[in-house]
Amino acid sequence: MKYVKWLFVVLFVCSFISFVDKDKVTGGWNVGDKAPIFMLPAKDGNQALSLKDLRGEYVLLSFWAGYDAPSRMSNLRLCQALRDLDKRSVRMVSVSFDKYASVFAETVREDGIDPAVCFVDVKGEASGIFKKYRLKKGFRNYLLNDKGVIIAKDVTAENISEYLP
Repeated sequence: MKYVKWLFVVLFVCSFISFVDKDKVTGGWNVGDKAPIFMLPAKDGNQALSLKDLRGEYVLLSFWAGYDAPSRMSNLRLCQALRDLDKRSVRMVSVSFDKYASVFAETVREDGIDPAVCFVDVKGEASGIFKKYRLKKGFRNYLLNDKGVIIAKDVTAENISEYLP
C-alpha cells in the first residue's frame, strides 16, 4: 500500500511536468533569431543568390515541395498575395525540396508562380538548407526584416501585410 501511494505521487508529478512548455515552439527557428545564411545556385544565366546579399530588404523565405499539398498551397497563396502588395516592400525567395527538377518546373508552371523567385534543391531532406532551417517537423516560411532577423514565421497570405513596413 505504501508503494501505491508513491506511485500516484510520481504519476501526478510526471503528468504535471508533461504540460510544461507545451506552447514553446520547437523545430525551425523562432522570431527574433537571425536567419541562417545560405546560397542558392545560379539558374538561367543569372548569378547565384545569397541570402546575405538580400540584407537591406524584407525577405519572405518559403520552403515547400510539390508532393506536400499544404506547403505548396501556402507558397502559391503567398506568391499571389505578394503580387497584390507593393513589390518593393518584400522579396520572395521560394525554395522547393522536390527531388526532381522536372517535377519542380512543372509545379511552378502549373501553379503560375513567377519562376524568377523559385528555386529547387534536388537534395530534398538531405539538403544543407533543409538541415540549416531544421525543417524536419514540416515545411514553413519565414519573414525576415532588412537586417536578416526573423520577424514572423508561418505567415499566411491573409496576414503578411501586418508585418511589413
